[in-house]
Amino acid sequence: MKPTLKAELEIQANINASNSQAAAVFEHYLQDLRNKGAGKGLNIGAAAPDFTLEDATGKRITLSEELKKGPIILIFYRGEWCPFCNLQLKAYERIMSEIKSAGAQLIAVSPQTPDHSLSQKEKLELSFIVVSDRQNKVAERYNLKFTLPDFMRGILSRLPEINGDDSFELPVPATYVIHQNGRILASASDINHRTRMEPSEALEIVKCISLRN
Repeated sequence: MKPTLKAELEIQANINASNSQAAAVFEHYLQDLRNKGAGKGLNIGAAAPDFTLEDATGKRITLSEELKKGPIILIFYRGEWCPFCNLQLKAYERIMSEIKSAGAQLIAVSPQTPDHSLSQKEKLELSFIVVSDRQNKVAERYNLKFTLPDFMRGILSRLPEINGDDSFELPVPATYVIHQNGRILASASDINHRTRMEPSEALEIVKCISLRN
C-alpha cells in the first residue's frame, strides 16, 4: 500500500518539531503570515490565469496550450530546499502513470531558477513539467505571493542564489485542478507549508473529468 502524502508530511513535521526553538520560530512565522493575510489563493470556479514560463530545459510552457491536451493539476511549491515540497513532488511522481491515463498533466511551479529546477527534476527523477516563475509573477496572479519575514531570512539565506533575486518572496504552497475550459475545479492553499492536497484527491478529480468526456 502506497504511503499517503499526509502521513509523510507528518513524519517530516515531527522531525522538525523535535527542536523546540525551531518549533517556536515556525509558529511565529505562521502567525506573521496570518496577520498579513498572505496568499489566500483562488477559489473554485475562478478562471485560472494563463501564463507562459520556462521549464527546466528552457522550453516555454503556456498553460492554455497545455489545457488543449487535457485537464491540468497545477502545483505551486517553494523550491528544492523545502523537504515538504520534495515529498509532495515525489508523491505525485508515484501516480504519474495514472494521471496520464486519465488524460491529464501535472505542472509544478516554483520561483527557483531553471538550473535549480533542472537539478531537482533530475535528482527526484520527475517525469512531469517543472517550470520557473521568476520573481513570483504568476504566483502573484494566483494570489499566492508573499514576502518572507525578516526574522526568517537568516534561516533561508540561500534564497537569493536559488531564486536569482534578493526579494525573499515565495509562493504559498497550493494545488489547483483545472478543467480544459480553464476553470478551477479544486483549490487548496495553506500558509502552513506542511499541509497539502492529497495527490489521490487530485487524481480522482481528473479521472471524473475523463469519464465525463
